[in-house]
Amino acid sequence: MPKMKTKSAAKKRFKVTATGKIKSGQAGKRHGMIKRTTKFIRDARGTTVLSEQDTKIVKSYMPYAR
Repeated sequence: MPKMKTKSAAKKRFKVTATGKIKSGQAGKRHGMIKRTTKFIRDARGTTVLSEQDTKIVKSYMPYAR
């Protein structure tokens, strides 16, 4: 049986932590920053950990992730 392929979009957007959680960039920061509050911009820095439901979906795209 041939190897399963990882979705290219998923490997570019997500990282798997050592405990098996999925890290991703914060949503809502590409454009339109003028209408966002300063608090929103400050809180949306860095990365975030996906929920359990979303983690299950993303892991199906990455069969060889731990």
